Amino acid sequence: MIAPVPAIAVETPLSADMGEMIAELNDLLLTLSPPEACYHMTAEEMSGEATTVFVARIDGKAAACGALHRHADGIAEVKRMYTRPAYQGLGLGSRILDRIIELATREGISMLVLETGDKHPAAWRIYERAGFSRCGPVLDYPDSPYSIFYSRPLVAA
Repeated sequence: MIAPVPAIAVETPLSADMGEMIAELNDLLLTLSPPEACYHMTAEEMSGEATTVFVARIDGKAAACGALHRHADGIAEVKRMYTRPAYQGLGLGSRILDRIIELATREGISMLVLETGDKHPAAWRIYERAGFSRCGPVLDYPDSPYSIFYSRPLVAA
């Protein structure tokens, strides 16, 4: 069997199929963490100038997403990483994360950070393979038993 070739591009999060995928992600996160420990960005928040959304499509269908959200002082955050179950195991999360890191590096971001859940070992593996290290709370996230934090310094291109 030939593996499908994903097309990864910057897209608006305001399309109908992205709305569906974001809703799936939100529903999944709420099964893994209590609502107060879920830090969702809405599609509208994701469409702002500070955020770039990458979408992987296979045969035209939205299969995975992830975003770079810029903060002050050379810090950016990895947000909204998700691969739909039918497309897991194809390396889409790693490919999207690579694109996020490449963009942040080109833009001169000095530090990437992220918050993920305490029940997301597949995500931890992707982040750790990409050079992220666990750290204490980042940005304005509270210290929580439901959160795992990561950071990765970048060298400008």
